[in-house]
Amino acid sequence: MKKFTGTLMSFVLVLFLCTSNLWAGDSEIRTDPTERSSMPLTEPEMTEPEIAEPDEVMPVAVAPPVVPEEVVTEEVAPIEPEAVVEEVVVEVEPPVVVPPPPAPKDDLTIAAELIDMKGLENYKKALDLTTAAAKKDPNSFKANWMAAESCRKYGMDAQELDLADWKDTCKLYGKKGMAYGEKAIALNPKKADGYYWYGMNVGIYADATSILTALKEGLKDKTQNSFETAYKIDKKYDKAGPIAALGRFWFVLPWPLNDDDLSLEYYREYQQTEFFAIPDTAQVNVHIAELLMESGSTEREAKTLLEQVPKLTKNKYWNDKAKALLEDM
Repeated sequence: MKKFTGTLMSFVLVLFLCTSNLWAGDSEIRTDPTERSSMPLTEPEMTEPEIAEPDEVMPVAVAPPVVPEEVVTEEVAPIEPEAVVEEVVVEVEPPVVVPPPPAPKDDLTIAAELIDMKGLENYKKALDLTTAAAKKDPNSFKANWMAAESCRKYGMDAQELDLADWKDTCKLYGKKGMAYGEKAIALNPKKADGYYWYGMNVGIYADATSILTALKEGLKDKTQNSFETAYKIDKKYDKAGPIAALGRFWFVLPWPLNDDDLSLEYYREYQQTEFFAIPDTAQVNVHIAELLMESGSTEREAKTLLEQVPKLTKNKYWNDKAKALLEDM
């Protein structure tokens, strides 16, 4: 009975130790406490530490090799070389462009071309066209001054040709030219055209009737004013016509109205222009020579100017004038 009671207490004690964490946990000392005192005390055997086995290596999934798909190639037919075609370059002529017909010219344009062509017949045609234009449009400045110009050109050419009726022609058209010139001045007093051609028509009128007749009609002051106004506005007009006209004006006036010094002053100015001693102004050589011949100191210069005239123009009228003056020297 005592033996049973001891065993039971040992069991309870073991159970208590287990539940109170005082149990050593060694399998070798899990014995009865009564037996523990009788067990010889020996040092525990040193055992090699257990080497933990390495963790199991997870196998790496390896992708299966890619098997290339079978390339199916189509059978290509051989390409035959293209035939070489020789390039033929054809020169294409550009299309012929036919310009449109020119616009019809007006009467004043035609008249200007006729005047440039010179000659009595051309001047007469220009005269007819310009006077008709002035009659159609009396307030046309251009028509009036061109009519005055045509009167002067036609009358002067008749005189140079020494026509039998040249005086009648110059008298008639000189008067008409003055009227057209005055009309042009009234229409546009700021332009030289009207003034200049008015004075030039007085010139042919005086040639036909005489200077004295022109003076009696009171044309001296009007002519002087016209030439001086044209000179102020545009002295280079009509190849420096206003300069040469004033030189002539002061020479041809009878004494005591004439002024040779003033005449020579204008002529010297004219000689400095680009229009001196050219074919269209050969008559100015004659006019200057007439003035210079009155002084012995300038007679040689006068001779030179007169000898130059045949070299400048074939105009018989002015060549005869120059020849006559040379004979008088």
